[in-house]
Amino acid sequence: MDSFPENVVDLINERLGGYNNVMGLRFVAASPDRFVAELEIDEGHLQPYGLVHGGVYAGMIESLCSTGAALSVWNEGKSTVGLENATAFLRAVRSGTLRGTARPLSRGRRSHVWEAEIKDDRDRLVASGRVRLMVLDPGDEADGEKVTLEASLG
Repeated sequence: MDSFPENVVDLINERLGGYNNVMGLRFVAASPDRFVAELEIDEGHLQPYGLVHGGVYAGMIESLCSTGAALSVWNEGKSTVGLENATAFLRAVRSGTLRGTARPLSRGRRSHVWEAEIKDDRDRLVASGRVRLMVLDPGDEADGEKVTLEASLG
């Protein structure tokens, strides 16, 4: 996808769905080569020591990279699904805002690799990751059903 509609961030946020909504993820910027989302830390994001749970970082990275990959093949009628997520936890955080940024490393015909970094509200790098995704053709199935997104971005 060479460009996005002007209101693409609003369209993404309207269609976040299940886990992204539970996390409280909100996209704040989107372009073909850069996706940015934020999350306000609350008690639901913390593990028993009062630190942000590693799954929050992995979930943010998965969502950022998956959204970027999916939108990059949207105009072709294709979709993407994650195959692998490698997330490194670099610094402990207890509160504030997390800001994640994802960028493509490789966009092939059948697979993509995206990387993301998450910073805290003091601009410290707190997590980084890489997600490998498979590009699905129209009508391809996952768990026995066609993979579709019942929405338009145009």
